[in-house]
Order: sequence, then structure tokens, then C-alpha cells
Amino acid sequence: MANKIPQQQTEPFLLQNNAPNGIKASKVKGLNARGQWANKAEFLLAVAGQIIGLGNVWRFPYLCYKNGGGVFFIPYLLFLVNHGLFGIELWASVHPSFCGVYLTSCALTGLGYASQVIILHGCVYYIVILAWALFYLLYSFQTELPWSHCNNTWNTETCILFSHQNQTGNSSLTKNATSPVIEFWEREVLNLSDNLDKLGPVSWKLALCLVAIWVICYFCVWKGVKSTGKVVYLTATFPYVMLFVLLMRGVTLPGAGQGIIYYLKPDIGRLADPQVWMDAGTQVFFSYGICLGSLTALGSYNKYNNDCYKDTFLLCLLNSSTSFMAGFAIFSVLGFMAEEQGMDISTVAQSGPGLAFIAYPRAVSMMPVPQLWAVCFFIMIIMLGLDTQFVSLEALMTSVTDLYPHLIRRGHRRKLLLLFICIACFLVGLVMVTPGGIYVFQVYDHYSCSGATLLLLSIFQSVAIGWIYGAERFTANIRHMTGKNPMFIFKLCWKYLTPAVCTATFLFSVINWSPLSLVRGLVAPAWATALGLILTFSSVSLLPIWAIYAFSVTPGTLRQRFQHLCRPAQDLP
Repeated sequence: MANKIPQQQTEPFLLQNNAPNGIKASKVKGLNARGQWANKAEFLLAVAGQIIGLGNVWRFPYLCYKNGGGVFFIPYLLFLVNHGLFGIELWASVHPSFCGVYLTSCALTGLGYASQVIILHGCVYYIVILAWALFYLLYSFQTELPWSHCNNTWNTETCILFSHQNQTGNSSLTKNATSPVIEFWEREVLNLSDNLDKLGPVSWKLALCLVAIWVICYFCVWKGVKSTGKVVYLTATFPYVMLFVLLMRGVTLPGAGQGIIYYLKPDIGRLADPQVWMDAGTQVFFSYGICLGSLTALGSYNKYNNDCYKDTFLLCLLNSSTSFMAGFAIFSVLGFMAEEQGMDISTVAQSGPGLAFIAYPRAVSMMPVPQLWAVCFFIMIIMLGLDTQFVSLEALMTSVTDLYPHLIRRGHRRKLLLLFICIACFLVGLVMVTPGGIYVFQVYDHYSCSGATLLLLSIFQSVAIGWIYGAERFTANIRHMTGKNPMFIFKLCWKYLTPAVCTATFLFSVINWSPLSLVRGLVAPAWATALGLILTFSSVSLLPIWAIYAFSVTPGTLRQRFQHLCRPAQDLP
């Protein structure tokens, strides 16, 4: 049984070598206050904004489509229970008053740095989706939605306005026929090149959209948790109204039942494909923000005795319910598109990141006053992505600021650092708004913030909590904070189930590795795979590098060094 932990202050401490425990950040001369959530609602909405976003309405449906529909639910639900539920409970409970002193082992400090690098990678590519959405939003103010007809300058001769009435027995529909919604996405928005070797020039329209989104993000975060807590009241609630409207419209379309059956009916044979398991695990980690440090940062602004138990179950239920609802909305429209084009649903659209920018706009164009619904829908997409983006930025800024408080929390230094990060991420992201940018986007998405990267971090983090820090010790922390003991299954997951499932999935994917498949059926060339591996190692390599560094500078014999580094930085008093 762990010893009793001393009572902590309700305001987070300034934890650093030259500021003793118990000194509040706001009382350290010259430092700006760290901040705290104004109320519980702000915290819940901020976490909801972080874990509920485009990963639910964009990534989840396209991964279902890519992996054969309903069979994707099986590994997804396994990872959800084993990693999502217990991962949120674990990291939402971490509070800086013991996180900085008791939880950290010098040898595992690399975990923290690795998670921040992953957040930084996410900030680079995730916001590109918002630039696409803003592009669509601006085009939605035309008298006729440009993706609803074939009379645009970018349309080709093969563009056909399919309709349910004329598809039966119409031999004029060729095998190469395309719809206006697909041509708008590929030819006007992306100006898609033939392969990854032809990046082409930066699209100035998309670049301006990217600038606008970054400016909005900056001003959502520049005042810290005070501004973040107020913005989420709007960004975390409005999207549900629009998603419900789109769902109601989708299920009333002819052919919607075909799409829903494809969505729900599993193809058990696909369970032998390691990519299905990899995608399922990645989706849970991605949408729940696990291994990224953002939940820890948001939880650090809570009072010490916050009831993380209740928060965990509510947020997990909300997150997965949103994903499933978005899947119904997407697949009902895909079923309609398959019926009107006379095609099988598995081939009606490319299963790439743009799936949501094909199915949703198609549904919107068939509503009364489509311009109004298009505007509302793309505002919804922007809001869904914005709160995830600026909460991730807030988490990154929190980590850096807490690491160097005396350097950053003075005057306007925090705002200037945030500005520098935004500009740097924008410049890197420009390569993704070129004609070949969608291919770079897929490489970035697959290697930097998902797949093996998150699996490896999950393995090391669960080992750090379950074995190095100790499941019993962490249980005592949670009991001291909430007054409740976690269920036994939580400790079982921390010590055994989570590392075992993640390790097995990782090894399974390595053994059955194959090059990344891109849009239009292309396969990533060797140099793109090399770039992807560099992105992966840019974060996960920090674990062994920091461990080697800590081991080399720690005095004592080999055994003494190992024992010192594989225990909490400070024993419980």
C-alpha cells in the first residue's frame, strides 16, 4: 500500500528546481499567473473539443470505408475499451502537483518530449483540413453550388450529373464518368497531380485559407486557458446540430439502406489484415488524444480533487457516439451515390482523406436552399477542427511554458513564442497545399501522428505507469484526488492488457508491412516511405536518446544507475 500523499493546494504549483513546492506560480515575482478553468463546464467542453473533432466526422468514416465497413467495429471497440476508456481516465487524472514530482522518471522524460513532437506534427497537417473546409465555405456563397453541376471551367467532358431517375438502363454513362462533386474536390480544390513526384506550385487560394485559419487559431490561444475556455462554448456545441440535420437528410435518401448495411455488416475475413487493427488502434488514440499529452495539459488546469471518473465515462460515450453517428451520415449518402451511379458502394468513392468532402457536400447540395446548409455545414467542419487544433496548441504551449516558466511567463513572451510556432507550422504546411500536397498529407498523417508512432508511445507510457511508477502508487494518487478507488480492471489494463495488445498489434503490423496506399490507388514511393520513417523517428527516437543520456550522466555503478532511473523521481512521503 502506498504511503499517504501530503495534501496539495488546489491551484497548480510551479514545479521547477529553483522554486520550492508550495509556492504558487502567481506569487513568484514577475511571472504571469498560470491560469485555471473558470468552471467545470469549460474543462469538459475543452476536452470534448480536443477528443471530438474531424477524427470523428472525417477520419472514422473513411477508415471504416477503407477497411470494409462493419468489420472495423470489432478492433475499434476492443481498442476503445482497453485503451480509450482507461487511457482517458489515466491521463485526465494526472495533476501537476504530483505529476512533476512523483510521476517522472529521468529515464522516461523522453516520453514527454516525444508526445510534444507528435502534437507539433499534428498542428502542421491537421489544420490543412480546415483550409479545405474554408475553401468550400467561400464557394458556398454562389447562387448555385459549384459541385452540384458540370458547367464550371474545371469540369471535364466525363463529368455527369447523375440522378436516381436516369441511371437505370442508361448506356451513355461510361466507365470513366465522374460526378461534379468529385471533380470539384480533385480539380478545383486540390488541383490534384498524377503522382507524388509532381508537387507543383503552391495554390494561392488554399494558402490564403491556411493563413486565415492560423490567424483564428492564434487568437483563440494567445491569452491561454482564459480565451480557450470561452471559445469552446461555441465550437464544441454547434457541430452537433448540423451533424444531426445531415444524418436525418442522409437516411431519407434512396439507397441509404444499402450504405448503412455496408457500414454495419462485418466482413470477418478482413480481421486477418494487420492494417485494419493498426487503423483501429490509431483511430482510438487519435480521436481520444491518448499519448499526446493534451489531456494531461488540460487536466492540469483543474482543481486537485476533480472527479476524473465521471468525466471519463461521459467523454468516452460522447466521443464514440459522435463517430458512429457520423458514420451513419456518411454511409447513407454513399449508398445513395452508389444507387444513382449504378455502382457497388465499395467503389463509389476513393477512400482517402477527402471522403467527407465528397459525401457531405453531395448531401448538402440536395437540400432546400443548399447554399444555407452548405455554409452551416462547413462552419461546423471548421469549428470541429478549430477546437481540436487550438486545444492542441494550448497543450503544447502549456508544456513548454511549464518547462521554462521563468523564461516564458513574462510580459508578452508567451504570445511571441506562440506566434513563432504558428508561423513555422504554416510554412511547413505550405507543401500540403500544392497539387501533390494530398499525397504529402497522407504520408504525414500515417507516419507522424498515427500507426506505429502512437502504438510505441502507448506501450512505453503504460509500462511507465503500470510498472515503473507502479499501478498501486498511481491508484493511491487517484484515490487521494477523488476519494474513490479505481476499478480493478483499470490496474489490469495499465499493467498487462494495454501493453500486450499494443505490442502484439505493433509486431503484427511490422511483420506484414507494405508500402502506404495513397489516393487514386497510388503506392508511396521509396523516398516517401523514407520521409515517413524520419517523421516517426523524430518523436519515438527521443525515448532511447533521452534514456541513454540519463544513463550516461547518472553517477554510480550500472546496477545503481538502472535502479535509480527506473523509479519515480521522488518517493512518496
